[in-house]
Amino acid sequence: MIVGGGFGGLTTALELARHPDHPPLLMVEPAERFVFSPLLYEVLSGELPAWTVAPTYNSLLPGRGIGWLQDRVTAIDPATRTLSTAAGQRLEWQRLVLACGADDHDHGIPGVRDHALFFRTLDDVLRLRRRVEALRQSQRPLQRLAVVGAGPTGVELACKLADLLMGRAVVELLEAGPEALTGCRAFNRDRALEALARRDVRLRCGTRVRQVTADGVDLDWLADGQTMRESLPLDALVWTAGSRPRPLGLAVGNDARGRLSCTATLQVEGHPGVFALGDGAWVPHDPELPSSAQVAMQQAKLLATNLRRSLAGDPLEPFQWNDLGEMLSLGVGEATLTGMGLTLAGPAAQTLRRLTYLTRLPGTLPLLAAADWLVDRGATTARP
Repeated sequence: MIVGGGFGGLTTALELARHPDHPPLLMVEPAERFVFSPLLYEVLSGELPAWTVAPTYNSLLPGRGIGWLQDRVTAIDPATRTLSTAAGQRLEWQRLVLACGADDHDHGIPGVRDHALFFRTLDDVLRLRRRVEALRQSQRPLQRLAVVGAGPTGVELACKLADLLMGRAVVELLEAGPEALTGCRAFNRDRALEALARRDVRLRCGTRVRQVTADGVDLDWLADGQTMRESLPLDALVWTAGSRPRPLGLAVGNDARGRLSCTATLQVEGHPGVFALGDGAWVPHDPELPSSAQVAMQQAKLLATNLRRSLAGDPLEPFQWNDLGEMLSLGVGEATLTGMGLTLAGPAAQTLRRLTYLTRLPGTLPLLAAADWLVDRGATTARP
């Protein structure tokens, strides 16, 4: 039983299904589509069609020996090896994989859920694209859009939005910490800051959101050791300021961020028949593992092996992360990357980044998506 159909869950299922003698597989996932989130920026700008980035599970799973239940898990009972779903089903499992991922975290700030836009699902992207188009068509002066959170998602999104808006609105990038892209590699961080500056994105670090309203945001920031308050009028606000693991209804130990505490073999502490991976799992590793699709997909490949070993009664293998590098999209037709023996920025980096991600799409999509993009790669401007 695999709970969650994101990078970790789907890759685990596909890896297990490659073996002709695999055990019965059931994936429980409420969403209709798998979302390849690193390429959502290209869907926003029209550089890639949505079908390449958000295929339905009905198009990915037939003929692979993987069952899919479109439902949400509400409770898990390790003692009886059963779980309950929102539709009222009670299902038994022999081995359980928890790959539920994470949701946007509003940190308890008033108004975020009511007034902010998000950037996690295909519906989020389509809503944001409609808002961008409305701003582009509007004749009102002094339009303003803010992105909250200057991590990789916020920086990539701010660059893309600035290109799409073409000067029709000011783009503000708000960060509570002292600097943007904390933890990113120096080359990528420097190229990203240059990209923001070229696009006149107003990066404001040390700026905390106190409240989001229907027409703006209330901010706190320090000046000469004193906390200053400001109300900033906005036409739209996009929230990218962190995430938190989805609740699982499983009473086990969690770390400070709410992730399931796991062993190096990806077993949930105290429950040898339960495994976890991805954003919802804390796996001991030095240095600490980042929250990324790269980590989840590597964990999934090991987990498929360990599940087979567990069923056969063989010793399990510990997870070892192979850091393949870091890539950032920096607007339409531009990126920066370090890894694979390369340090590269600009259009060539964007081409390599996109091809790298397209080859990691699940199922038969890599060939189809790469062919579709290569045929159309002469286009240099974003389509509506």
